[in-house]
Amino acid sequence: MRLLLTLTSARQKQLIPINYQYPLASAIYKILQSADAKYSAFLHEKGYGKGFKLFTFSDIKCPFKIDGDRLLLLSNKIEITVCFHLPKAAETFIKGLFISQEIDIADQKSKAHFTVAQVESLTSPLDHLENNETEVILKLLSPVICGLKNEKGNYTFLSPEDDRYEEMLFVNWEEKCKAVLGEETEEAMNNAFIQILLYPNPPKSRLITIKAGSVAETKIRGFNNFKIKIKGKKEAVELILDSGIGLYNAQGMGCVEITEP
Repeated sequence: MRLLLTLTSARQKQLIPINYQYPLASAIYKILQSADAKYSAFLHEKGYGKGFKLFTFSDIKCPFKIDGDRLLLLSNKIEITVCFHLPKAAETFIKGLFISQEIDIADQKSKAHFTVAQVESLTSPLDHLENNETEVILKLLSPVICGLKNEKGNYTFLSPEDDRYEEMLFVNWEEKCKAVLGEETEEAMNNAFIQILLYPNPPKSRLITIKAGSVAETKIRGFNNFKIKIKGKKEAVELILDSGIGLYNAQGMGCVEITEP
């Protein structure tokens, strides 16, 4: 399930944190909680299986200038793609939650206020398939985080140029499938693969701070400026589209869309 949110503001040239992902995730959870506290708590605290929340969102789409640790928005309209792995029957309910809602993107330094002006359901190119095996190329809508845990339990973040990158993305995908599909995972991922498609220019590294300025502050490193080819059964590929690829999806990482069938 994928929604395109159009947010508008009465004010021009608002400032938001350059690390806006955590405040934006919190604002989205707040909307969900206003309608269903149990569902919001499930997404925020428990998730599926190993804690997978199966939710992600894109980078904001809006012209901006960097102003220190802020983004100066050059338009009073921004767009965000929000993705959930939920039954099709829940789409109307979730879409209705966002209509005309208020969203604040804020931290200790600044606060930008928006109203959800439009909510559009995005159709999937996979809708016409039964559950056949499919191969698609994915475009990144936000940085992808991929890593290996060290002996201290912390991640060593990998570049798409690292030989281990495809393997670790695949392991993460398989774990998500096991959490959702259970015993059907083997069939869903039979002959599945992930392949990184690099551009002539190298991937771009981006350091993101989660919970900036707090005792729980965490820095994560993601990469963009490349594409990803994946192959698998429809339900396995849909899981990537609805919940993101790689790590930290619920903080707006690894949001993708199909660019080529």
